[in-house]
Amino acid sequence: MSDEKKKGKPFTLKKKKELALCIIERLKNEYPRSECTLDYDDAWKLLVSVRLAAQCTDARVNVVVQDLYKEFPTVEALADVSPSDIEKIVRPCGLGNSKARDISKCMQMLRDIYGGKVPNTMEELLKLPGVGRKSANLVLGDVFGKPAIVTDTHCIRLSNRLGLVDNIKEPGKVEKELWKIIPPDEGSSLCHRLVDHGREICTARTKPYCEKCCLRDICPKNGI
Repeated sequence: MSDEKKKGKPFTLKKKKELALCIIERLKNEYPRSECTLDYDDAWKLLVSVRLAAQCTDARVNVVVQDLYKEFPTVEALADVSPSDIEKIVRPCGLGNSKARDISKCMQMLRDIYGGKVPNTMEELLKLPGVGRKSANLVLGDVFGKPAIVTDTHCIRLSNRLGLVDNIKEPGKVEKELWKIIPPDEGSSLCHRLVDHGREICTARTKPYCEKCCLRDICPKNGI
């Protein structure tokens, strides 16, 4: 461990860049096939799923959307129905009223402004109802292959534990700091691997399994 962490000081930017590269390579070896755990075969379906995933598990969302798409298989079909019709199906995901309303407005906007297609820029994605930076980054990275950093709860927790950011919990600020140290073409895949690592090893609800961690010798919170 570096002198900075031994003395309780944050890593320098240079050290953070070196640490980030090391973390990226180790997690690549540990989770070579990490990917988004939301099921989708079209960009608009990923938008729907990521909205439903707020305070809900991806596994439940993947089940619920099957019924949703049987009933409303296209952007136009979802745009044409009332939010209450959508809510009847998506209610098991929680927050059904607000999620259904956002999905309805989002699909209407895709239909009326973008010809049923999902836009491929951050600026345009953020105009869509119910779409924040986390959702937009997921779409940009996974669908369009653009540089992206998805600051979900796993990314935020592990970035702090590993010393990539210093006691920052606000998603937008974490994203801003990570852009300084992570190569643009690595951001999206790294975030997926952080999710896998956060679920399997560096858990939130139990004590982390540091003895099994591939990052234990470089992690400042090893054993804490």
